[in-house]
Amino acid sequence: MHERFIDWAKTVGFEPYAAESLSRVDYCFDYNLSEIDFDEDCFVSRSNKDSKHREDGKAQTFTFGKGDIVLRVYDKVAEIKQQSEKSWFYELWGGLDQDVWRIEWQVRKPVLRNNGIRTFNDLYNKLGDLLKYLSEEHDTLKVPNSDSNRSRWPLHPLWKDLQERIKQINQAEVREPYEKELVLDERMMRIAISVYGYLKRVAAIHCVKEGKNIISEQEALKHLCKGMWKVHDPLNWRIDVAKRIESIGCGEW
Repeated sequence: MHERFIDWAKTVGFEPYAAESLSRVDYCFDYNLSEIDFDEDCFVSRSNKDSKHREDGKAQTFTFGKGDIVLRVYDKVAEIKQQSEKSWFYELWGGLDQDVWRIEWQVRKPVLRNNGIRTFNDLYNKLGDLLKYLSEEHDTLKVPNSDSNRSRWPLHPLWKDLQERIKQINQAEVREPYEKELVLDERMMRIAISVYGYLKRVAAIHCVKEGKNIISEQEALKHLCKGMWKVHDPLNWRIDVAKRIESIGCGEW
């Protein structure tokens, strides 16, 4: 959808000024579960906060965490009927209109940034890595047994399947990054705006010194170049440009 939007924008004459920035990402997996054989005590989570919502004595939502990472496991059909009215999901589910539960993580900017996810391309290329952490280290669904250490409980079959799906995402082909060129173009535009501002100041200073009302941008550029040639050092130029090339190559765009 993101690519289609960018393609559409180009057809009407627009060009990206800068790469987009992501502030929150929701990862979700939908499962047809005719029977819920787990409760809140079956989850092992690094989150300190959790809650459970029920209706007519039946669990509808399990929530773990608050803030940067939130896991929700909930009855998606009940949510559609009671809140969102997004009945078009039924078609996506092959006509199912009951017993569909959603496993959903909401991840906010600090965690995304820590995992190198800033743009849609980052999201695509690093989607599986973050999901692997979420489903294997941050939150798991277990089958309780007599072991006092809950982390050693065996994985629930539902969670085993979830982790397998995520492994398949990790194996997906990685796209070549396309945002770098956009970011560099944005940086060039910002530099041009700054230099243009300084050029106006050069023109104003020259006019004051020479008692003129105005000079052209070409004449101001000549005066600016004269000043730059006075401070230009070929050796320092090569060294400093090489340093900046290296920093750009390391992602400091």
